[in-house]
Amino acid sequence: MIPLRDTITSQTMPVVNTTLIVINLFVFLQTISLPPHFYQLYGLVPARYTSVGAWEYFGVVSQVTSLISFMFLHGGWMHVLGNMLSLYIFGDNVEDRLGHGRYLLFYLGGGMVSGLSHLVLNPGSTVPTIGASGAVAAVMGAYFLLYPRAKVLTLVPLFFIPLFFEIPAFVFLGLWFLMQFLNATGGNAGPIAWWAHIGGFLFGMVFILATGVRKAPSKPRKFQARRTHSPRLQIIHVRVDKGGFNLMGRLDITRKEAHRGVVKRVNVFRFGQGRLIKVTVPPGIQAGKRLRLKGLGLPHPEGHRGDLLLTIAMV
Repeated sequence: MIPLRDTITSQTMPVVNTTLIVINLFVFLQTISLPPHFYQLYGLVPARYTSVGAWEYFGVVSQVTSLISFMFLHGGWMHVLGNMLSLYIFGDNVEDRLGHGRYLLFYLGGGMVSGLSHLVLNPGSTVPTIGASGAVAAVMGAYFLLYPRAKVLTLVPLFFIPLFFEIPAFVFLGLWFLMQFLNATGGNAGPIAWWAHIGGFLFGMVFILATGVRKAPSKPRKFQARRTHSPRLQIIHVRVDKGGFNLMGRLDITRKEAHRGVVKRVNVFRFGQGRLIKVTVPPGIQAGKRLRLKGLGLPHPEGHRGDLLLTIAMV
């Protein structure tokens, strides 16, 4: 299952989350060709923390630095892009609720706790642990409690057929956590620090419960979002019109996009399953106008198909 986006729109500009994504990508590009001993120095190597000699050799500053630097290192393109995709989907909403400064501390704290979880359960390992997975897992754990009823647009590739589903966040994240636990306890350790993922996820949940953020009312934040663009990938739930063959839905765009015209990718959902289509919005369109996409409705007994009618809404 590959998450593509969620249905919750952030009310503030996710400046911290976006900055973290940029830093991770920048660091990855700078370190992609460095020799393995670099990761021994800046990655999290559990054996370094359980050996007195290692503390004397590396020094306190280097030991503490590695507890933070390891979460900004990645071992390959799939590793970094997978982590950043999850951070992009879930992080902006968590930052929205926590506020910018507290979210940064939460992210770093979640990464450190995830690293310590791996360290405690693998004290003699000399393999460096790297990646933002643990910190991202903390974000996912927080999202699990803050937005359980949100929907996650999920790509499920069935051989060569891409299938799209809207899965409730508590189901998607619950299954993700279960998979981490089964891999951690089933002897399928391999190169992945499963316990770091579990530790990060639990930290995210405990943090939300301990701080009472879930019950706190939303407060205005700094960096209020001035939206010039709506999501490029949108989820649209359609209904059947009175004729029984045309499908009807709503497409959200901003005034700037309405003025200039825009191209959107739209997942049209009906009965829990979706299909991806391309929608071209012409420049100068007004709110309330309808776009007619011919042949994208329901099949007619006479052989032709109905249309998809999308009503333009300004956001």
